[in-house]
Amino acid sequence: MINEGMIPLFVAVPLAGAFLAALFKRLGWIPDLLGVLASLFSFCLSLHFILDTAPGASFAVNVGGWGSFPEVMGKVVGIRLVLDGFTVFMLAIVNFVALWVSIYAVGYMKRYTGRWQFYTLFLLMLAGMNGVLITGDMFNMYVFIEIASIASYALVAFGVGKRELEASFKYAVMGGMASLLILLAVVFLYASTGTLNMGDMREILSGTHYSGLVYLVFGLLLTGFGLKAALVPFHAWLPDAHPSAPAPISAMLSGVLIKALGVYTIARIFFDVFGFPHQVSIILLVLAAISMGVGALVALRQWDMKRLLAYSSISQVGYIMLGFGIGTPLGVMGALFHLFNHSMFKSLLFLASGAVEYSTGTRNMKEMGGLNRKMPVTGGTALAGAMSLAGIPPFAGFWSKLVIIVAAVQAHHMKLAAWAALMSIITIVYVFRITRYAFLGELKEKLAGIKEVPLLMRVSLIILALACILGGLVLLPQVRKMFLSPAVRVLIGMGGV
Repeated sequence: MINEGMIPLFVAVPLAGAFLAALFKRLGWIPDLLGVLASLFSFCLSLHFILDTAPGASFAVNVGGWGSFPEVMGKVVGIRLVLDGFTVFMLAIVNFVALWVSIYAVGYMKRYTGRWQFYTLFLLMLAGMNGVLITGDMFNMYVFIEIASIASYALVAFGVGKRELEASFKYAVMGGMASLLILLAVVFLYASTGTLNMGDMREILSGTHYSGLVYLVFGLLLTGFGLKAALVPFHAWLPDAHPSAPAPISAMLSGVLIKALGVYTIARIFFDVFGFPHQVSIILLVLAAISMGVGALVALRQWDMKRLLAYSSISQVGYIMLGFGIGTPLGVMGALFHLFNHSMFKSLLFLASGAVEYSTGTRNMKEMGGLNRKMPVTGGTALAGAMSLAGIPPFAGFWSKLVIIVAAVQAHHMKLAAWAALMSIITIVYVFRITRYAFLGELKEKLAGIKEVPLLMRVSLIILALACILGGLVLLPQVRKMFLSPAVRVLIGMGGV
């Protein structure tokens, strides 16, 4: 049975886990256990809402002691948390990835000191992302974005080397600029509407002609959230931050953080609050085309495996934004489906690259070769992720890219459809570089003594590889009706809170 009172647990449980991980830091295995259990609870809770909620249903709860008088003069008072089809869709993705990343980290983080700091920051980041997804209030969205962002800045610098600290500083500066722009937009929106509640904003702004102030807000939000999503030309922080972080954090940053703080917020605000103005559609289509091209073409030049994957993330976020920019039900469905697939295969590939570095001590593909002989599980799972990234049938990435291209054709964006197909071919080229130079060919003599990674790391790789192989099943009618379609309906104006 669904209980609205469970919604705050998406934030409360990871926060409690972070506190306890710091409290029991002297017991080496407790932070590992807390990280896994908090992630497992959050994923099971999101699964509960998916399975026990009727398609199209939504829930809301006021927290902070406002229950006795939830409305004043027709407006919601207090902190409102909401849960609808789009929210549940994102919660399931974020917490599924977090669960397997936390299990992977049990083995991977043994090479680092201060593991309790890692799990404390990891759970704070998870709490912030979950908070962004469930809040119905613009200011609290900003607060949760800051919680997740600050934790991620520290995690990028976790290795405390020169490269890590430089990347973290660059990420923090650009992330701080993004947060300032978002906060300014929130201030202007409050000045224009007199409320911070997104549902109230939607009612006030619907059917009215937007003022110059609202158009200024559009620009601030697109720039701020574009920085969080690493859309070109706001992407400069990502190619340094993602490779520098420990592999579990690289997987979280690319797999879910840029989605929760950037992609989700753009979709939620511009579709659900502003009704997706035509001007925003044009801007998203332009940014999507540029991001697809720049990310793919620069990835072709990379020999650092994690840096290649980082640029690939920029390109793949472009595909997601292309679907949203098209704005049709099929385009939105393709965007959400590719968001799901990208979370799976990019998390997998960053974890696989971390496994390679864990065993070989290098990320330079020129120094690799023949790793399949010594690391068959890592090689096989990386191949599944690479095929999904490249859009090779029947892997999941093929189906989501196909839906987006078909949506572009139906919307008469023929040039964009052709561009998306061309960038997919280029993706195949740099994906082949990973498999050819890292896992195939002759094993280097200096790598003759390497071994496969520990069991828990392999388990996470296998589960995410299965998601890449079986992800196309999301398009089956029953699965789509329960998981994907409710999120689409929210964004096209048929069920948002």
